[in-house]
Amino acid sequence: MRRLTAVSRIAIPLAGVLALSACSQNAKPTDKLQVVANPTAAQPVVSPAVTVHPAGQVLAMPVVSAIATEPKSNTLIVALAQPPSLRIYDLGALDVPKKTVSLPGPAESLSTSAGQVLAGIPAKDVLAKVTLPDGQLTTEKVAGKPAAGVADGPDTLVAVRDRKAVEVLANGTVAKTITGQLYSADDVVDTGNGVVVLDRLRTALFTVDVKAGTMDEGLRAGEGAANAVADSFGRVLVTDTRGGALLAFSTSPLILRQRYPVPGGAYGLAYDHQRDLAWVTLTGRNEVVGYDVRGGEPTEKYRFPTVRQPDSVGVDEQSGRVIVGSAAGEGTQVIEP
Repeated sequence: MRRLTAVSRIAIPLAGVLALSACSQNAKPTDKLQVVANPTAAQPVVSPAVTVHPAGQVLAMPVVSAIATEPKSNTLIVALAQPPSLRIYDLGALDVPKKTVSLPGPAESLSTSAGQVLAGIPAKDVLAKVTLPDGQLTTEKVAGKPAAGVADGPDTLVAVRDRKAVEVLANGTVAKTITGQLYSADDVVDTGNGVVVLDRLRTALFTVDVKAGTMDEGLRAGEGAANAVADSFGRVLVTDTRGGALLAFSTSPLILRQRYPVPGGAYGLAYDHQRDLAWVTLTGRNEVVGYDVRGGEPTEKYRFPTVRQPDSVGVDEQSGRVIVGSAAGEGTQVIEP
């Protein structure tokens, strides 16, 4: 395994980059956060056929699009692509779902807060809210393909992909729309020290000042940023699928602190706050790897074979169990490290 590359790089607001590049009359404006002419969002590496039996228990179910857990209600939430729905399980009894909630379209992302799960449904311009564990559904129309949402106190922050914006919803209505610098708003993460938005097209992170309503610092996130989560240290962890790495960013200011090589198609990402473990799925190898991120560099603690196409992963922080979802319809896997 190659060693960690530790990097400290000050983020430069995009407006400043453009202004500096325009100083020369003969030079065309440049954008240091864009390195290709026609950017495309990173996609999971296509998995080979499974050659090693998946670790743990595999629950039969169709194509899984997202996974989350919610400790207050002790529930596991699995989003199914077809039929579009959420299966809600008691983490103490995973044999049969307690509730199945039909959705207006496939959920691309899930995030949980005390007693609820938010599901981004971009194909239908809907953000769904489901109370847990009873499964009561409410939906809010959000024009422009809402890719993901996260609770921010009494408000909800929504990454709106096509409108390149973060919307602040208060009591079901739009209180604020924050735009600027984005090519695509694909995920929004609250670290406790600040809010960042992930732009997969640009493969970059941007800090968001929710109170001021501004999009601030921007910094490139590898060669093909796919997924992002907050850890216990106020950082944002990002899987770089094309670059084969796990990235760690501080947010005040936005600085790339770590770049750790993770070959094999790093894609899905979940974080165990009780054990400070980052779980990364490797779709090119049908594996999931657990990294201890408490030290100066990630340390591999676990590696398990998975179901085919392990695009999504979640963790039960009470028990430490890892839940991996197959985007190829080969089930949801429960692993006890």
